[in-house]
Amino acid sequence: MSTEELQYVLALQHIPNLGDTLAKKLIRHFGSAKNVLEQKKQTLLKIDGIGVSRLKEFFDASHLKAAEQELNFIEKNNIETLYFKDENYPEKLKHCIDGPVLLFQRGNINLKNQRIISVVGTRKITQSGIAFCEKFIEELSPLNPVIVSGFAYGVDITAQKSAIANNLQTIGCLAHGFDQIYPKVHHKYVASVEENGGFFTDFWSSDNFDRNNFLKRNRIIAGLSEATVVIESAEKGGSLVTADIANSYNREVFAVPGRPSDKLSKGCNNLIKSQRAQLLNSAADLVYLLNWQPEKETKAVQKQLFVDMDDEENSVFTFLQKEGKAQLDSIALNCNFPSYKTAGILINMELKGVVRPLPGKLFELI
Repeated sequence: MSTEELQYVLALQHIPNLGDTLAKKLIRHFGSAKNVLEQKKQTLLKIDGIGVSRLKEFFDASHLKAAEQELNFIEKNNIETLYFKDENYPEKLKHCIDGPVLLFQRGNINLKNQRIISVVGTRKITQSGIAFCEKFIEELSPLNPVIVSGFAYGVDITAQKSAIANNLQTIGCLAHGFDQIYPKVHHKYVASVEENGGFFTDFWSSDNFDRNNFLKRNRIIAGLSEATVVIESAEKGGSLVTADIANSYNREVFAVPGRPSDKLSKGCNNLIKSQRAQLLNSAADLVYLLNWQPEKETKAVQKQLFVDMDDEENSVFTFLQKEGKAQLDSIALNCNFPSYKTAGILINMELKGVVRPLPGKLFELI
């Protein structure tokens, strides 16, 4: 995209009450943002969704002037812009009707051919929530997923720090422009996040910080990924909004269950009870339901000479050693485990590089 076109896209963004959905519709119809802003009023009124009230400020010269100022900020701070029509725009976000017309990026983000999940939850994370989050991401690390979150207190920063600790790419989606960092105490993590991924935002540097920005930001968190995981949440909270947005995008949602008496389990329990989320007890549940397979090359899960296995995994190992290949139901029957539990055991063994799946629900030792 040329610098001139970028300025016109920014000018469209600056028009009050236009919104990303309608802006993208206009750009597709007229071919470019510049063409949109050069149309006559009567031509624009023929487009469904454009009314007289929206056109009141449409032709105000202040939009291009504001766009020029933001463009200077972008160039001065080496910010990358991702346009919804360009190849480098996140693929999954392209399928979201309200995805941003323009996304701003800092860091070393690479989403090409990547598994991407979002991890969200309360800002008042408990010690058990921290332990679950860290173990969950560690268990997923052999599959090399990208971990997306909101860079906020609690679950967000726990997930992003855990991703970095496991050499995984992580993305922080911000509810403000790149002229600031919120919360300020997280400024110490900025460099490591950018080194291991980076940040996305669709807010300008001139946008005032507002708590309502978090709700708008959540559509990017949900839209980037194939699944959203809620680790802890009270009965009401922003992470539940993210889960609802993910459901509206037809993405998978997972929630970690907890005791009914625990305040920070109520949101997750309600998601599961209302069938708006799959129950998540471990990384194996997510891997199984998303049908993820270990990577063959870049970060392969290789068979080791000495693999730590529990008694249940050793039981399955012994059976497959004798049989060579067996179906899941046969393994469950002979090892005396329920089928759902056997599936989880096999996923864990697959992650450890001990077994591999074959067509027809067959499994064999590697």
